[in-house]
Amino acid sequence: MNVAIIDDTPVNLALMQALVGKIEHCTSHAFVDPREGLAWCLANDPDLVIVDYMMPELDGLELIRRLRATDQSDELPMLMVTAAHEKEVRYEALECGATDFLTKPIDKNEFLPRVRNMLALRQHSVMLRNRASELAKAVRLATAEIHERERETVTRLAKAAEFRDPETGAHIMRMAHFSRLIGKHLGLESEDLDMLFAAAPMHDVGKLGTPDHILLKPDRLTPEEFEIMKEHTSIGYEILKDSSSPVIRLGAEIALTHHERFDGKGYPRGLFGEAIPLPGRIVAVADVFDALSSVRPYKPAWELKDTCDYLRRGRGEHFDARCVDAFLDHWDEVQQIRERFSD
Repeated sequence: MNVAIIDDTPVNLALMQALVGKIEHCTSHAFVDPREGLAWCLANDPDLVIVDYMMPELDGLELIRRLRATDQSDELPMLMVTAAHEKEVRYEALECGATDFLTKPIDKNEFLPRVRNMLALRQHSVMLRNRASELAKAVRLATAEIHERERETVTRLAKAAEFRDPETGAHIMRMAHFSRLIGKHLGLESEDLDMLFAAAPMHDVGKLGTPDHILLKPDRLTPEEFEIMKEHTSIGYEILKDSSSPVIRLGAEIALTHHERFDGKGYPRGLFGEAIPLPGRIVAVADVFDALSSVRPYKPAWELKDTCDYLRRGRGEHFDARCVDAFLDHWDEVQQIRERFSD
């Protein structure tokens, strides 16, 4: 273990260094200049700091303050060397973060037990920290396994809908990546982006409940048929809403809201503006863009220019303008996704 000893009196420094040398598995690092001692402590990871109170330019109190101000020193034991009568200094040292005290003149019968106690405390603290790190790693692995199972569930649900829907699997991948792209450029956190990416493919799960003669119809739907088609949003929500998985619950929210319009003229609830959850507003742009620019049984693919113009015309009406801008302002990324997941 590494012990830093900082004292501007060479005799005291040599004595403490010799005593530390009697402790097994200990290496001492001695400093007459407190500034050099502080610099070494900040650059390394000492297990114990022994510091004198009275030193020029940087006294022991200030040195302790500066060490305690760093993240790595929260559990670092610090011994302050003071005269027995300096009670006020001791009180202030405790306020600054001193762990214990050594009394001048140095007595080896006091010094060695205190140093051993402090090193035992440090060793125990390091063991707890390492154990906590191991447990955190185990939790991350277990959580990753849960997330992987969630992703598999989501993928299978999306595939189930895909078997009944003329839309392709490539569409599902493109719109999920488009959704992530929009969310990233809106400033969503990494965890939220992962959730969005995993949940977006479930947006049309409700089409499992749409009759074939409507879902697969090659011609434009009648008003009555379109009303039935619109029910896929609510059906998807009912399928997904009560899951214990946050990802699948987000899928339920997206399924219900990705056909809402920013001007309040969408369905199923006619939500207006930011009353529409952000994931639903994001997926609306991603889904419409890919649907228009792809071949469907009832229509040819639109030209990309026409599709982009449609999104621009819909800014603030059909779509959240911020979502449209986040998408179109990063056209190179859009093109890369389209090339990577082409039909």
